[in-house]
Amino acid sequence: MLLIGNGKLITRDPALPYLEDGAVVADGPVIQEVGDRAALAAKYPNAQFVDAKGGVIMPGLINAHTHIYSGLARGLSIRGNNPNNFLEVLEGLWWNIDRHLSLPFTRACAQATVLECIRCGVTTIFDHHASFGEIPGSLFEIAKVTGEMGIRANLCYEVSDRDGEEKCLQAIQENADFAKYCREQDSDMLQAMFGGHALFTLSDKTLERMAAANSGMTGYHIHVSEGLNDVYDSMQKYGTRAVNRLLYSGMLGEKTILGHCIHLSPAEMDIVAQTGSAIVNNSQSNMGNAVGCAPVLEFFKRGILVGLGTDAYTHDMLESLKVLLGIQRHNAGHPNVAWGEATSMLFQNNAKIGARYFKKPLGILAAGAAADVIVMDYQPFTPFDHTNVDGHMIFGMTGRHCTTTVINGQVVMENRRLTRIDEEQLNADIMAQARELWGILNP
Repeated sequence: MLLIGNGKLITRDPALPYLEDGAVVADGPVIQEVGDRAALAAKYPNAQFVDAKGGVIMPGLINAHTHIYSGLARGLSIRGNNPNNFLEVLEGLWWNIDRHLSLPFTRACAQATVLECIRCGVTTIFDHHASFGEIPGSLFEIAKVTGEMGIRANLCYEVSDRDGEEKCLQAIQENADFAKYCREQDSDMLQAMFGGHALFTLSDKTLERMAAANSGMTGYHIHVSEGLNDVYDSMQKYGTRAVNRLLYSGMLGEKTILGHCIHLSPAEMDIVAQTGSAIVNNSQSNMGNAVGCAPVLEFFKRGILVGLGTDAYTHDMLESLKVLLGIQRHNAGHPNVAWGEATSMLFQNNAKIGARYFKKPLGILAAGAAADVIVMDYQPFTPFDHTNVDGHMIFGMTGRHCTTTVINGQVVMENRRLTRIDEEQLNADIMAQARELWGILNP
């Protein structure tokens, strides 16, 4: 049993939103009780004490869309790659990388990603993987890493026609095998979705194969209308919009995540809303790829569940939150919009998306919820409580303030040191794999 206390407690629970000197008691993977530190310390004298040292105790963060396959790309420059549009970004960088990812490289990518997530207080990830250099077993290799390092994960593989039929069929099979495995394991730490790349790399035949292989086991995690080429491709080849193709294929619904959705028509938005599908926005990535600004405010008006991801542009969800707010205000031309939408995306909607796959409530510190708790070394110099905590997070706090990360009742990082692995050895192993991969990409 853990007692995490001696700090300002933000619960995200309307029934008890804030305690100046609070604590969380975790009994195994579940939160037993939340309340005043002194009272809980007296009630649970034998609990292992995790000292917040006056920092901020809050629920673990959730990243609703990321890419483990980019884990070894930080600082990488591929000679001759000077993209002028989004498709050239994909072809010159990301597809180039994933075509060279073997299982050892995939493992190193997963280690790098999970390491950064834990350091930034991210306790749950929804990943969308691609490693066309070696597909079979890739999701299982990632699952080994998430299990060893202790993060909660929902994984899928990116099906695409871009590298031919054999690779496409392998990707479909990897999704199906992993989804079946997760269903049999029935773990609240590991879940599966059925992944697909953007619609412009997926033929109707491939969509039919995906639906048949999935056979209702799980939902879909697919890139939709991230770039205009996705819109043009669907219209020119199929005479309809991207969301309509997914609707006709039976892929929409409450278990499905649609990534990006920058260039949706009003009718497409209504279809997303009526099917209960979720959209995950990735503002920094969209800006970096110069593909546009998603109409997040309009998504909210139409009743769509909108979450926040990073597309692996960062692993710091608070950094992503700041950018989301800024670009939405810039796009709208109004300095007084998007605050409520942005904060609800990260702190409420990501938890709602998580609830579609994981049994215990996420993103909240309350009895019965998952024991996913983080401590932030944030010392405010202005008033701080539940009425203005979001302002502190947007203008003062970053993921790097995280000192302690507890996932599923296990302390995986304490005082900025990982507890389950040899961090120095892990960094060295990742570096060795990165050097080898970079040598292949720049022979």
